[in-house]
Amino acid sequence: MFVRTATTGDALEVRRILDAALLEPGDVEGRIDAGDVFVAGDRNGMAARSGDGDRILGTAVLEPLERESGAHVGAVGVRRRHRDRGIGRALIETALEREGRLTARFDDGVRPFYERLGFSIEPIDEQRYRGTLTLDRV
Repeated sequence: MFVRTATTGDALEVRRILDAALLEPGDVEGRIDAGDVFVAGDRNGMAARSGDGDRILGTAVLEPLERESGAHVGAVGVRRRHRDRGIGRALIETALEREGRLTARFDDGVRPFYERLGFSIEPIDEQRYRGTLTLDRV
């Protein structure tokens, strides 16, 4: 498996993954240009491929934090057939290594994912949560 910063040639596959997961992180192309999108996958099989031959199976979109250090996880998506294989974890770990601190807002359905990664979690309301993860907590 690989994790790398997304390139302009990855934009369509990133959009496809996010659309399939019903995620709308905003200006994906702008985030790619800023170096704030990661992609993960493998170099096997004949599934959708980016311009450089990598098969992209997951993506994470980061947003810079204005008043704090680190970044906010705007979206994390992994192709359905490839979930539960550590792709989402690898994306978040790579982002954390670069940023040192991550925040996220998420629904109850994905709370277990963020808990397993070690995010400290607090409720926003009955169905939404916010979490923070710092490099020293891993």
